[in-house]
Amino acid sequence: MSLSFDDVAVASPTSAEGRVNAVDKRIINGKTDVNQLVPFKYKWAWEKYLAQCANHWMPQEVNMQRDIEQWKSGQLSADEMRVVKRNLGFFVTADSLAANNIVLGTYRQITAPECRQFLLRQAFDEAIHTHAYQYIVESLGLDEGEVFNAYHEIPSIRNKDNFLIPFIDALTNPEFKTGTLENDQTLLKSLIVFACIMEGLFFYVGFVQILALGRQNKMTGAAEQYQYILRDESMHCNFGIDMINTIKLENPHLWTEAFQKEITELFEQAVDLEYAYAEDTMPRGILGLNAPMFKEYLRFICNRRMVQIGLPELFPGANNPFPWMSEMIDLKKEKNFFETRVTEYQTGGALNWD
Repeated sequence: MSLSFDDVAVASPTSAEGRVNAVDKRIINGKTDVNQLVPFKYKWAWEKYLAQCANHWMPQEVNMQRDIEQWKSGQLSADEMRVVKRNLGFFVTADSLAANNIVLGTYRQITAPECRQFLLRQAFDEAIHTHAYQYIVESLGLDEGEVFNAYHEIPSIRNKDNFLIPFIDALTNPEFKTGTLENDQTLLKSLIVFACIMEGLFFYVGFVQILALGRQNKMTGAAEQYQYILRDESMHCNFGIDMINTIKLENPHLWTEAFQKEITELFEQAVDLEYAYAEDTMPRGILGLNAPMFKEYLRFICNRRMVQIGLPELFPGANNPFPWMSEMIDLKKEKNFFETRVTEYQTGGALNWD
């Protein structure tokens, strides 16, 4: 005798016992079925996923003709061209590292399907960003070997990547598994490094430099793409901070004084590395910018990231010397779930540099 679906449901009174309850979900070390997206517990993750999908864009949508003319006709100074090449040299690899960390490491350890959904979108974003840098390199006719090997050959870039790689290797190790104090802290540390330090601090000198060019009607196609990338990375950073804070709430035993001290030291080291990169890319003042200005800016950004995850400011009183960055993406409105939820998203479209 064959049974219908309804017959099976009636014949199996215990079938509902395995259903996922939202209250049982956890960001890490969860026991619920990771294949069942709903019921939602972390609605902020789903909302950020939807918002990021609304931000979708592709590099080829941006016209690079003006950039090509400026680059090949000598309208940029040698120092400005150095900034562009150094910038691309860091970013072409940085977003690949970010994608590897998500796909090969972080995703495996996160047990909340809502968060995994955003991570899938974030991985695609990183692919778009790497595509954008390649599109700029190709458009300008740059030496691809020189740009793509910069993370091996340029000390200020190599040092930043060397800072990040151990945190990737820890999670991408096939033997790594959460569930112990040490490993859970390792995962939390990696999330902080990538959300707050890599995406939330290491990227910002480069963003300011290229957006400053765009403000002077130079390299406007590249600057437009960087603005879209900045918008994406700001969302990635905020999502990561939400996830970090939720892990802290669900696992307060991880947030020890010793752990906080270690994280604070990482922030301090990161500021030094990014400032060394600023000095290397800007040995002389250009665009109304100079390397010393970035010291204050990096301290300002560092303070913000630390406060967002519940650490005291490392540099009290630091201010933002680049208030015009608010025109690009307002840092004062850069919110995460634990502050206030962002509702001010926009879809991709032409940006006005006037």
